[in-house]
Amino acid sequence: MKKLLAALLAVCFCGLAGCAKKAEYKVELYAMDTVMTLSAYGGQDAKNALADAAAEIMRLDNLFSASRADGEISRLNAAEGAAVEVSQDTAQVIAAAKAYTQLTDGAFDITIYPLVNAWGFVSKNYTVPDEKTVASLLRTTGANNIDLSGQTVVLKKGAQIGLGAIAKGYASDRVAELLRGSGLKSALVVLGGNVYAIGAHTDGSPWRIGIADPLDSVHSAAMLTVVDAAVVTSGGYHRYFVQDGVTYQHILDPRTGRPADNGLISVTIVSPSGTQADALSTALYVMGEKKALAYHKANPNFDYILITDDYRILVSAGLEDAFTLINTEYELCVID
Repeated sequence: MKKLLAALLAVCFCGLAGCAKKAEYKVELYAMDTVMTLSAYGGQDAKNALADAAAEIMRLDNLFSASRADGEISRLNAAEGAAVEVSQDTAQVIAAAKAYTQLTDGAFDITIYPLVNAWGFVSKNYTVPDEKTVASLLRTTGANNIDLSGQTVVLKKGAQIGLGAIAKGYASDRVAELLRGSGLKSALVVLGGNVYAIGAHTDGSPWRIGIADPLDSVHSAAMLTVVDAAVVTSGGYHRYFVQDGVTYQHILDPRTGRPADNGLISVTIVSPSGTQADALSTALYVMGEKKALAYHKANPNFDYILITDDYRILVSAGLEDAFTLINTEYELCVID
């Protein structure tokens, strides 16, 4: 069904009313387990650029998929310790993932894929694995289980990887590079919870990005204005299941093999890099408030919006002028 949706939507363009030079074109597709929308302003060049961008996303999805038998990640996971030659894109995203594992002291880790699978978040056959299973799978995790040399990758026997927490960020960077290279000055890339704003609106005003309210699926908690930046949100409210009255959300703590539970319910990262924003939105969610704030203080090359389960929204000072609180039930705290 997903393949059919992708085939049908990848070529679905909609030119909106307006003069030819300022018309908005859109392309929609289903890839990386989510619906994506790409929008750009211009004439035929914008339409052609969006078609190229959609094709690039589908190409990356095929490479990065852990469920497609012919995908490079699937081949790596099935290699049983043998060396596998991969594409430059796969090598680059694995290298970035390993770097963020080191930078975040293990809060971000693509080798937890077997644990994600054990909880049923891959197959959607949800279950709570027993402690013995979790402990056994934890022994196969950690970036030291990935050996990357150029475009040759070796996963230690028993280890597997999944790129769900970084692939869309990497794809947004590739799409932004492609669209800018085609001469587009105004475009918006929405890959599920990953947004990349290219330039500003054609009238010069910034893009307005809603920050979802994790406690209200209908409304936004806040609004953010951005130009030339990635905005990525991670939260347990996106995917979860309930068993025996307990809610289990899909973002796992690599140190425990269990869903992260530390007071944060949503993390949004704003950065010029979609890859960084994607990785850090997960990592800071896993870290929790105190460690997340300390991490930003030591690495202030991005901005954040943290929403806590006690109704506070923490916003880094760099976003103060771009941030508007919508749900006033939250207490707003700007952090220097």
